[in-house]
Amino acid sequence: MENQNIEWKESWRDEYLKEICGFANAQGGILEVGRNDKGAVSGLSDAENLLELLPNKIRTTMGIVADVNLCNENGKHYIAIKVTAHHNAISYRGKYYYRSGSTTQELTGYPLDELLLGKYGKTWDSVPVPRLKADDFYKDTFDVFRKKAVLSRRLLEEDVDVTDAELLRALKLTEGDYILRAASLLFHQDPERWCLGSYVKIGYFENDAEILYQDEINGSLITVPDRVMDTIYTKYFKGLIHYEGIQRVDRYPMPRDVLREAVLNAVVHKDYSTGNPIHIKIYDDKVIIYNDFQLPLNILPEKLLQGGIGSKPHNPLIANTFFRSKRIPLLEQTKSTG
Repeated sequence: MENQNIEWKESWRDEYLKEICGFANAQGGILEVGRNDKGAVSGLSDAENLLELLPNKIRTTMGIVADVNLCNENGKHYIAIKVTAHHNAISYRGKYYYRSGSTTQELTGYPLDELLLGKYGKTWDSVPVPRLKADDFYKDTFDVFRKKAVLSRRLLEEDVDVTDAELLRALKLTEGDYILRAASLLFHQDPERWCLGSYVKIGYFENDAEILYQDEINGSLITVPDRVMDTIYTKYFKGLIHYEGIQRVDRYPMPRDVLREAVLNAVVHKDYSTGNPIHIKIYDDKVIIYNDFQLPLNILPEKLLQGGIGSKPHNPLIANTFFRSKRIPLLEQTKSTG
């Protein structure tokens, strides 16, 4: 049956060059022309002509060479076009396509950025930021990280007893003389200078249409989750008081560990390219956390339910820094809040 690596067509149309482009940008695949939707060979009357025509079309429109073969089954001819996965991004008439599952999708926006960067071993958070220097950061943000990293025992005192510039290099947040985008979000006091929407908006809602009050939590990402938690538990949640002996106990509507994990996932794995902040909507009986998020190109939603995908953090440099400060466990890097 048709899948991520196999496509069947009864006859040739030039629009099927998009399928070839999609295979080249994904994991490669085979396009067989002369088979019906059930995979049975229906045959081609112009197979010999296509055998000569298609290699030239593929080469001139996409600049790649595909293996085009004339095949025979039960006396009927069909064409098998074998496409290998390419290390560089391939376009067809200025547009980029990607094979996902049994469909071919045109890529735009962030998915296209991810494809182009990924072909060269880059991620969105690993892009260099021009004219940003270590001296542009407030020192207190680095000190917050140093304290948490040492307490977590994932870094030693001697690991963090270095200059801020050396710490950025140790965390792989530099490239040559350039500081990377992840560092600007993690440690700079005003990350919105480089990335709009890199803050958290909290609101208390009476219903879906009426908001009673709200807050915005801005600043370096490494400090944002703690400040979000403090704001919610001091201003938005009502603690029910009871006493165990002479000890006062405040019982809140949601355990701190549960909410902290959700907030951290939203901050770490957000698609920061969209310009939209993280939204936390608090009601009397529920909390809704929303962040923009994109699944990896080769991961379909149904695959998430099957498990066994492995760790593929959306922002690996940001995730690694939070991991070093023990804000997230290693396995939690596969999660997201959507």
